[in-house]
Amino acid sequence: MSKANPSSKQLACRKCKFIVSGEEKKCPVCGSADLSEEWSGLVIIMDPGSRLAEVIGAKREGRYAIRVR
Repeated sequence: MSKANPSSKQLACRKCKFIVSGEEKKCPVCGSADLSEEWSGLVIIMDPGSRLAEVIGAKREGRYAIRVR
């Protein structure tokens, strides 16, 4: 398991709000290349079948931004 660089940027997909590392060029969930550094709030989805995942539209486990600009 590799350690994340604490100074590395995290980007959020403007389409599905999935959070990816700054090295990513495309969102692994929806395939969009529209990634933003300007996001706020964080939701961690551990069960894609949960009510919260349904409300925010999360299709898989992972970290999602609440707001993306």
